[in-house]
Amino acid sequence: MSAAPILSLSDITTVYGGGKRAFGGPRAEVRAVDGVSLELREGEALGLVGESGCGKTTLAKTILGLLTEKSGSIRLGGQVVSGLRPEAARRARPSIHYVHQDPGAALDPWWTVGHALDETLRIHGVRDRRERAARIAEMLMAVGLDTSFLSRYPHELSGGQQRRIGLARILTLRPRIVILDEPTSGLDLSVQATVLGLFNDLRHRLGLTYLFVSHDLSVVRRMCDRVAIMYLGRIVEIGPTAQIFAAPAHHYTRALLAASPTLTPGSLDDMPSLRDDPPSPTAVPSGCAFRTRCAHADEQCRVERPDLAAVTDTAHGHLAACHHAFP
Repeated sequence: MSAAPILSLSDITTVYGGGKRAFGGPRAEVRAVDGVSLELREGEALGLVGESGCGKTTLAKTILGLLTEKSGSIRLGGQVVSGLRPEAARRARPSIHYVHQDPGAALDPWWTVGHALDETLRIHGVRDRRERAARIAEMLMAVGLDTSFLSRYPHELSGGQQRRIGLARILTLRPRIVILDEPTSGLDLSVQATVLGLFNDLRHRLGLTYLFVSHDLSVVRRMCDRVAIMYLGRIVEIGPTAQIFAAPAHHYTRALLAASPTLTPGSLDDMPSLRDDPPSPTAVPSGCAFRTRCAHADEQCRVERPDLAAVTDTAHGHLAACHHAFP
């Protein structure tokens, strides 16, 4: 796997609200993404993990160009693609595509699978009918389906088949980066295993780069080379998957892992579970945003926001934003 970053984010902030209401006072500003910097390396799979509302999907939409960042920069293959209006931003990112959490919702119920796949290519400028047909057949085969599915409608497909069709639809566009939003939600365990095996096979066979947006730690552990943990709009820990799971440094990461099922009795006994709900994103605590839920918080945590820093004695890119990180 190449170490060269295919995608670089530098201090990205994306906000909702702000400004003045048409009638009344100012609207509260929500910093859904708050100063995020990370790199996605060509050929890797990076997991983006956190509780609902932490900013994962907002960050993904900002990367796609569906939302405009308030500040910071995004580079794709070394070229700056940030600071553009949404339509121009999407045009600047032809190699990044998104697989919906609910693939059936992305398919028109009145169109056959063949029509939907063909229309996708036509919209993206593939004018030659024979080329469209060849790409569609090739990608259907790649995801383990055959051309008999072209005449089917979305309601005639199982959940696993819908995910395969959704992935084939994206792959016909020959992406370099694929963003997968909760790719196994709603699937039973046997279908999950099949779909994840397919993702892994396609990644290596087609040279894809994945961003997995998920709250399912078991999926991330199986599929990803690195993991980024997000809390209230910020990355609080990032590093190699094996190291994050074996020796989490941030108290939030440890609590997430403690809440995840494990087959090793007693392996997480020393990790505290999450207490209370996350604070409102309109009223993020001062200092460390996690301090109101952390048993180790002190005065420094209250007044000083920690930055990502290397975890003690590691040379593997393991970073944590915690004043009292575990070594």
